[in-house]
Amino acid sequence: MAAQRTIAARAVRQESEVLSRQLEAYLGALRTGRPAADVDRAERVAAALRRLIADTADASAVDRARVRAAVHYFVCQGPARGGARLALLTGGRVVADRRRAGDECVVNDLLRELGRPDLVVTE
Repeated sequence: MAAQRTIAARAVRQESEVLSRQLEAYLGALRTGRPAADVDRAERVAAALRRLIADTADASAVDRARVRAAVHYFVCQGPARGGARLALLTGGRVVADRRRAGDECVVNDLLRELGRPDLVVTE
């Protein structure tokens, strides 16, 4: 039983590292050729996601999956290419306005749903 917990903890840690690397790679790509305001906003959203990744390491598999989906949604730049991820993030409650919402709004909604309004990214 202890071995299974160790394996599960290692898998969560590896998943967290992969998500953090995806965020860093995306931000690195953004830093080349984007206006400073776009990069600043993206860095604030990424900081909130990094914190959420760390804080949900001991959370349920469902919450970790939602965080994973939020990171993937963020790095894939929004609903145009992430409709299925949007459905996962919103618990299947896909609202027409949310499909047009920016990744910041979707990430902020998830932060609120997970009880982390302190991480919400504002203007």
